[in-house]
Amino acid sequence: MMRIGYTMMTEQAGPRDLVNHVVGAERAGFDFSVISDHFFPWLDSQGHAPYAWSVLGAAAQATTRIPLMTYVTCPTFRYHPAVIAQKAATMQLLCEGRFRLGLGSGENLNEHVVGGGWPAAPVRLEMLEEAVGIIRALLAGDHVSHHGAHFDVENAKIWDLPDEPPPIGIAASGDRSCGIAGRYGDLLIAVEPKRELVTSFEAQGGEGKPRIGQLPVSFGTDRGAAVARAHDQFRWSLGGWQVNAELPGPAGFARATQFTRPEDVADTIPCGDDVDAFVDAARPFADAGFTELALVQVGGDQQEPFLDWAEAKLLPALREL
Repeated sequence: MMRIGYTMMTEQAGPRDLVNHVVGAERAGFDFSVISDHFFPWLDSQGHAPYAWSVLGAAAQATTRIPLMTYVTCPTFRYHPAVIAQKAATMQLLCEGRFRLGLGSGENLNEHVVGGGWPAAPVRLEMLEEAVGIIRALLAGDHVSHHGAHFDVENAKIWDLPDEPPPIGIAASGDRSCGIAGRYGDLLIAVEPKRELVTSFEAQGGEGKPRIGQLPVSFGTDRGAAVARAHDQFRWSLGGWQVNAELPGPAGFARATQFTRPEDVADTIPCGDDVDAFVDAARPFADAGFTELALVQVGGDQQEPFLDWAEAKLLPALREL
């Protein structure tokens, strides 16, 4: 049975609302939750970008059962990997073992703000691999001094460590990143239901480890309004990550999607309140071998009706996958 998760989308709601939403997701019976970690929204119409780690700390205290996870944090530009390790250890203590650390190679949209430039994808993956090694050593309780190709760490140690370190998930979109995930990660993170990602992950050390996907949805009893909302706030998602990782700001995403039609979005994001359509959209993840799927309800002001509907109708149908 596929586990179904809920996404705290920081690009479309403020910090207090995000905490209230994940409390609602726990009440509705979602199996886990994830949170995006951005400095910018993709589009101005989304309108938000609070600091994800503060939201996580509040969510840890406001909930009792639902697991929490970054989806994903980039440990190479805005945050030094040593700082990420300290954050993750603290979160695992706060939520008493419910935290998972999702890591990825990042997006120009968020990482350019510290003025470090935006290197080519192979370099970013080198940086990610080095960063994961630093994080793992610190979460193991080691004193770490490291002088590598991309990072320096001088006599670092984390003093407040959980009994068990948080599992580390690594986002992948191709064979090389699947290799990093398989060798160094405890789970695979992906946003596309591609069987080849799962196959590559398993072949490179990921056999038997969880695989988590993510699916945007736009629930609403008025399907036309749900389609319009998805087009307004989520049309950027049609660009694919090879494009989306490179664009520097919301204006770039707006220009890149200016000719995207509402019907194009509706072809890829289930809209309305037809349970079967939502199940059909989720099915490719199950067929590709994903074990978990995090849903993103489009629209910060649409979370409460979505959670009520998900509890009553959607979650029981999805769990049959």
